[in-house]
Amino acid sequence: MAAKKSGGWLKWIILLLILGAAIGGGVWYFQHKKTDAPQYETFTVARGDLTQVVTATGILNPVVNVTVGSQVSGIINKLNVDYNSIVKSNEVIAEIDPSTYRAAVEQADADLANAKANLELQQVEASRSAELYTNKLISGSDYDTAVATLHEAEATVKIKQAVLDTAEANLGYCAIRSPVDGVVISRSIDLGQTVASSFNTPTLFQIANDLTKMQIDSSVAEADVGGILEGQAVDFTVDTYPYNNFSGSVIQVRNQPTNANNVVTYDCVVGVTNADYKLKPGMTANLSFVIAQRTNVLNIPNSALRFHPADAALSTNSAAATNENSTTANDVNSGAHSGKHTHHGNHAPGERPVFHTIYVLTGAGETANLTPVQIKTGISDGINTEVLSGLNEGDKVVTGTVFTGTAAGANPFGGGIPRMR
Repeated sequence: MAAKKSGGWLKWIILLLILGAAIGGGVWYFQHKKTDAPQYETFTVARGDLTQVVTATGILNPVVNVTVGSQVSGIINKLNVDYNSIVKSNEVIAEIDPSTYRAAVEQADADLANAKANLELQQVEASRSAELYTNKLISGSDYDTAVATLHEAEATVKIKQAVLDTAEANLGYCAIRSPVDGVVISRSIDLGQTVASSFNTPTLFQIANDLTKMQIDSSVAEADVGGILEGQAVDFTVDTYPYNNFSGSVIQVRNQPTNANNVVTYDCVVGVTNADYKLKPGMTANLSFVIAQRTNVLNIPNSALRFHPADAALSTNSAAATNENSTTANDVNSGAHSGKHTHHGNHAPGERPVFHTIYVLTGAGETANLTPVQIKTGISDGINTEVLSGLNEGDKVVTGTVFTGTAAGANPFGGGIPRMR
């Protein structure tokens, strides 16, 4: 009976301890919820270099890339070049079996000789008919027939001469020649293969005129093409040399648009020097068009442009700079990572000052206050943005909020809320 009584008291003691802990934790939680203030991540304004770029991809191609075909059909009986062969202009690079075409030339030559012999006969006949007609020995109609037959023989000679010229040309086409000096980059035929050119000219070879000079045909979005000008510097990389940076310049911005899935792009041609032959036709290039560059300018992280605190955190005695110049309060540079930039006013590409309201942390500890400051910004590299006015070197701009302990509703029994940015 004593054991039962002691067990009942023990249960009541445990319940009272749990209730007391809960009440004490709740009091502590509500007190600290009211007194704890958020802490801020800051960045000290400093000077540095910025480069604003537009990114795109493109394909490397030779400047002059000649496709060699065949005007006649037949079997390839000679193949004088292979991939990467260096060729000279007018060099024979392949040959189609000429026996059929040589026979056609001989036949056309014989037909021409026969036509010439007939012409000689008709010339004699016409001369004799003219003499007989003068002496009134034949009728006028017979004389006219002789003259017409002579003219027909003359026309036949011209026809047979044209047939012979065609046959000789086709025989010449059996020798396939390189039209330019260059390097064979593609071969589509093999020895013994039959080439048929009945309807379309078949592609036999592709010859690059000069691989030391190449070009990149890149697709640039319509939102970015306005900032690209001829002569502009371009940096690019290729997958096969991921740690090598190559350079070139814009040689042409073509006006013909390409629309794929409602995305309009323009072909921007970039000239490249390839003296060491590292770059090969068909490689994919990742390009960065240098729109603008700045050296030793004030700059801040783009996260400072996107930061917006709770109203209670603002300094009550600061000048209200919340006008934000309306149109640019949402961080025009937030799309810089995707290569898109927003144009404002009449500024040239790369010269696009806009206005933002950012927040500067003044004071320290419990006396720290957020002060809104309106600034004018310039170019952005997608990570940092140039500050044209409104800040001084050494100012601390707020880039985010850090909640620690029990601030903003943290659970006193479960630890602090993770860092938030």
